[in-house]
Amino acid sequence: MSANILLNDTIVALATAQGLSAIAVIRLSGEDAIAITQKVFKGKNLLEQPSHTVHFGLLHDGAKTIDEVLVTIFKAPNSFTKENSTEISCHGSPVIVKEIIKVLLKNGARLAEPGEFTKRAFLHGRFDLAQAEAVADLINAETDNARQAALNQMRGGFSKEISILREELIHFASLIELELDFGEEDVEFAKRDDLKKLIKRIQAYLLPLIQSFDEGNVIKNGVPTVIAGKPNAGKSTLLNTLLNEEKAIVSDIPGTTRDVIEDEMVLGGINFRFIDTAGLRETQDVIEAIGVERTRDRMKKASLIIYLFDLTQTTLAEIINEEEHLASLGIPYIKVGNKVDKADASLVEELKKHDFIFISASHKTNIVELKDKILASFQVKTVKAGDVLVTNLRHYQNLLQTNDALDRVLESMYNGVTGDFLAMDIRQSLHYLGEITGTITTDDLLDNIFSKFCIGK
Repeated sequence: MSANILLNDTIVALATAQGLSAIAVIRLSGEDAIAITQKVFKGKNLLEQPSHTVHFGLLHDGAKTIDEVLVTIFKAPNSFTKENSTEISCHGSPVIVKEIIKVLLKNGARLAEPGEFTKRAFLHGRFDLAQAEAVADLINAETDNARQAALNQMRGGFSKEISILREELIHFASLIELELDFGEEDVEFAKRDDLKKLIKRIQAYLLPLIQSFDEGNVIKNGVPTVIAGKPNAGKSTLLNTLLNEEKAIVSDIPGTTRDVIEDEMVLGGINFRFIDTAGLRETQDVIEAIGVERTRDRMKKASLIIYLFDLTQTTLAEIINEEEHLASLGIPYIKVGNKVDKADASLVEELKKHDFIFISASHKTNIVELKDKILASFQVKTVKAGDVLVTNLRHYQNLLQTNDALDRVLESMYNGVTGDFLAMDIRQSLHYLGEITGTITTDDLLDNIFSKFCIGK
């Protein structure tokens, strides 16, 4: 949907989760939202009621009563979208929800597209693009740290400071552009020393934001953690033990796990996504071979690998050989010796020199120590109100591109490059900064961002 069309339509969508529930909330937004709701509502005349009031009544389709409801009214510009809006709270039966939406469509509304409510809020100036993206992050937050980081960004985060710095840079850009109009007169409206100071001040602000992304990404997206090793090393047992449930099938038969099995748990405020994989070995079984290939692929994409060695079936030479392959992946890994209760004491003593953690997955021995080791691999601070972290890959890329463009501006000034090339690099940095907050957008960019939202948001 183009950013410039269909804004006069009234849109409708279910704002609460699909399925059975005590109540459901259906949301409308648009110039005719209150009028359309009034057409199907029996109770007070909603058109005559003040904003931010709630009204009990019946919703009907002609002579048929659909449900008893509460209707909340929000009049423009005092609503989330800055448009006339209503929220219909009804009983949470999917049949009731379907009937209400159907009668609203019959009376002039249309179904909202994914993220269209938030998109309208952005287009009407309710907040900038970075804040709009934080709305989706807040909805999808799975840990308290992720919730606080999204909330901080939704309340302004780095957007306000970036907007101020961008305005200062625009001022210098306009002066340099003015110099170009007087090219033959050798005038300098933009003082180069002042411009250098501004650029260094902007970069001093951008650099900590860029550096915060690794931590912010962990907080927002969690840590994909692959449990790998040879067949029968105890990978599925370990997954079940970590999650405290029978998630994976456990068997003494090698090759039981033929596809990846995933589940999540929160450790120390970080969401770890544990991935149980097929045992690594050469096999003639076509299905198992596909599972082994998927294991290798997941290991390459993991942020952390927990590599299990069966201490009852592995020699020191084999362990050293497997570790060489692990190290070549360039991904953080934890070496875990399983079945320590049955292992040869001399092997365990030797492996203590190789930074191993020893467990018995089946007897839950040293599992707390293993969890501590996993958590120690990704230390993040507790996010507090006001903390600024970059959690969005798009923002991170724009910040890097901005910083690179500013480096080119400084280099151009040191090398005495003419004003036209200087202006070009400044315009590029302004473009990348503007893309973060939405000062500069394209329909494709907006569609890509808001298509990832749920329908009713």
